[in-house]
Amino acid sequence: MHYSLSVPDSSTYTLAVECHLSDITTATVELQLPAWRPGRYELQNFAKNIQYFGVFTPDGLPLPFQKITKDRWLMQTEGNPELVVRYGYYTALATPNQQNAGSSFVSNEWLYVNPVNLCVYAEGRIHEPCTLTLDIPDDWILAGGLTQTGPKTLWAADFYELADSPFIASPTLQQISYKVGQTAFTVWVQGTRRFDAKRVQADFSRFSAAQIALFGEFPEADYHFLTIVLPTAYYHGVEHRNSTVLVLGPAEEGEGLYQDLLGVASHELFHAWNIIRIRPAELLPYDFTRENYFTTCFVAEGITTYYGDLILRRSGVFTDAAYLKELHVTMKRHFEGSRHATQSLLESSWDLWLDGYDKGVPNRKVSVYHKGALVSLILDLHLRRQSNHTRSLDDVMRGMWQQFGKPFVGYTLTDYRTVCETIAGESLAWYFDTCIAGTATLDDLLNEYLADVGLRMHSDETGGVLLAVLTDEAGAVERAKWLDK
Repeated sequence: MHYSLSVPDSSTYTLAVECHLSDITTATVELQLPAWRPGRYELQNFAKNIQYFGVFTPDGLPLPFQKITKDRWLMQTEGNPELVVRYGYYTALATPNQQNAGSSFVSNEWLYVNPVNLCVYAEGRIHEPCTLTLDIPDDWILAGGLTQTGPKTLWAADFYELADSPFIASPTLQQISYKVGQTAFTVWVQGTRRFDAKRVQADFSRFSAAQIALFGEFPEADYHFLTIVLPTAYYHGVEHRNSTVLVLGPAEEGEGLYQDLLGVASHELFHAWNIIRIRPAELLPYDFTRENYFTTCFVAEGITTYYGDLILRRSGVFTDAAYLKELHVTMKRHFEGSRHATQSLLESSWDLWLDGYDKGVPNRKVSVYHKGALVSLILDLHLRRQSNHTRSLDDVMRGMWQQFGKPFVGYTLTDYRTVCETIAGESLAWYFDTCIAGTATLDDLLNEYLADVGLRMHSDETGGVLLAVLTDEAGAVERAKWLDK
């Protein structure tokens, strides 16, 4: 499949898409537009943004077709070995101040495209290579993880790679590059804010090196942080195969915006291992036509949330105080928002496809991010307690990488539990029954382990969650061992 994208009139916020499919040997072809995107486990039904749709021969003669599902079209080839599909895709969040990391955006000043939003694929040919050409001005720069085969042409090994590789085209991108070992990293920034390049290089190099040291290697040859800075308040990130998209604001916030950049960037980079490659078996491969239910999003997002901030402290980018501030925020979001929720982490992971990203009804679900991070903390501190810090959650993640991520075979809940118990050298039935499958409040259990590292969580008179640093010397020593690795 070859795709061509153009913007006939940026004021309409519409991308004109043209798809060329060749080497057709069948009487009919079915084209599918994805119903969801990697990194967001809910149906988003991108087909609702299709304004018009037509199928033609290479000479421009129309061919018959019909829509057979909400996002699938059946085409009659009438013996033609090649067909051309033309349609318009309206960028759903069309105003300049409302972009998010998972949508697409067009203007006469720059372009942001998530191919999964707007590129159809041919049933039975999803594994074939794809090319994409952009009709953009010659002075615009293309930033993203796809291979660039020409000034305005991108190449993907198959549709899965294309769908998981967003890009920005703009004449005003800030480019900040650094290397860790043999891996090339680039931070791209679109917007009115410009970051201190030397500071970014120093801080990003530190946390990138710490994450690579944890796993022992990096999965890709290069990696791209595609950063969009808005004039309005925003905080969003999405992981991709060898890139991430970060949307932050407001641009004038100052130091707070830079701290947000560090936090979301470290989190998303950890995903390069955890979910991009260490992936639940139910998501391998992605089925873009429907829900892909799985129960282990507490591993994918909870562990990643835990490590995103911990790595910043471990690498020296965050101070103790900065790290504990972020840990406090995670505790507040869980305990003040869903302490008495009736769903377990397993159930809430499954129900991401139902309403996982909405507030939902009170006391029903928990956040796989926030509770997932806290149960990751409990497991990490338990492993450290049992082994005097010679074993930790690091060993679990290295085991997951070696057994499932590096060979890219997919893991189950049972697989994850087996790795954890192998590292622990004991049954962890109590942990999985209480923290993962259970719904009991975690206050007492969390405080039991926080005490080991000289911390305590408690509530004020209004029910707000507080985190205290205790003064005992033993706790301070253990805390240093934990935070320093």
